[in-house]
Amino acid sequence: MNYDQAVSYLERHIGLGGEPGLERMNGLLDLMGRPDEGYPIIHVAGTNGKTSTARLATLILVAHGLTTGTVTSPHLQCIEERLAVNGRFSTSEEFALAVSDVAAFADLRENAGEDPNSYFELVTAAAFAFFADQAVNAAVVEVGLGGRFDATNVVDGEVCVVTSIGRDHTEFLGEDIAGIASEKLAIAGSGSILVTGPLPDSAVGVANKTARDLGIQHRRLENDYRIESYERGVGGWLATIRGAEETYEDLFLPLHGRYQLTNLAMAIASCEALLGRKLELDALQDALAVATAPGRMEPLATNPFVMVDGAHNADGVDTLVQSLREEYPTTKWHVLLGVMGEKNVDLILEHLQPVVAGIVTTAVEHERAMNPEELAGRAMELLPGIPVVASENVGFGLDMVRAEAGAEGAVLVTGSLYLVGEVRDRLI
Repeated sequence: MNYDQAVSYLERHIGLGGEPGLERMNGLLDLMGRPDEGYPIIHVAGTNGKTSTARLATLILVAHGLTTGTVTSPHLQCIEERLAVNGRFSTSEEFALAVSDVAAFADLRENAGEDPNSYFELVTAAAFAFFADQAVNAAVVEVGLGGRFDATNVVDGEVCVVTSIGRDHTEFLGEDIAGIASEKLAIAGSGSILVTGPLPDSAVGVANKTARDLGIQHRRLENDYRIESYERGVGGWLATIRGAEETYEDLFLPLHGRYQLTNLAMAIASCEALLGRKLELDALQDALAVATAPGRMEPLATNPFVMVDGAHNADGVDTLVQSLREEYPTTKWHVLLGVMGEKNVDLILEHLQPVVAGIVTTAVEHERAMNPEELAGRAMELLPGIPVVASENVGFGLDMVRAEAGAEGAVLVTGSLYLVGEVRDRLI
């Protein structure tokens, strides 16, 4: 199976899988000989911040001498980005080999009359096959959606992280914050250490109860670890982080967005928990020196300045806008906006309003993408006085918004990771 055949195989499983549950995934991994076992795992759930926390935790573990596999989702530009070892994405050949390994067993299940595995289940299993081939010493595994019935929840993570709780994917998880928290915290097990980030009050109670019921240690932001101090530097942040085991000074994180310091604090607490000791300061500093966050407050071009950010729900956009106002206090942004139809578009637009000079709406080629004309109509209604135009084509929309900004202006591309990925394809 070559790369194109592997991608086609996965795409044939879009929409398959039937009812939510872990039986299909466990059945597939049992046939494969449980490639998800044999190494410690940091399992990361949450509404926002999962990927950045997972990437930072990976770099920290690698700097401490562990060959570390990482699985994240969704991808920005190509599917093989979802699988990585030591921070390096899998090659197309490695990805094809991993999918081929999985397909042999998935087809056996299906030919025996079992329910077919879903696209996400197959990709997750391919990650475990890739990790086995790379002989990893540890893995960082990002949840796809929710937690309880997510395909990744077949693993027994030594450390289980819940980065944040907000309203997203409400068609699956509902609107109740405590209920959403319960679904995401279901990744915790009786042998794990639970690490939680900035949770709303109603979710904190659920997290505390989960830890008590399981009889496990719970490391909470602000209680057991925290950001002690920070200051903005050129292209990043200089901070002191107090972990659960040690305080780490003179940490420079070369990323935009102060919220990334919270993700760093969670990554530090998670790695301390996995290693069972304090981190080595030199190794930690070396890890951060090579940190990147593709698609998260990422500058891509100048004349005009173009920044992309994959904020795709109301909480994410609110955090983005706070960060823009902190780092670019006088800048008004010409926004290229595309969202998925199930999102709370009105709240996203309301959060964007303070930093917007104009909006070009667009849509990627995806069945869930909101029609640009409909999105433009909502923007014009909610943000009177702000110029809004619609573009059916992302490339044309990007040209339009850059022209409107002018060489001295600023462009923000946001609303969807899929949109950010397509713009990165055009600018990188």
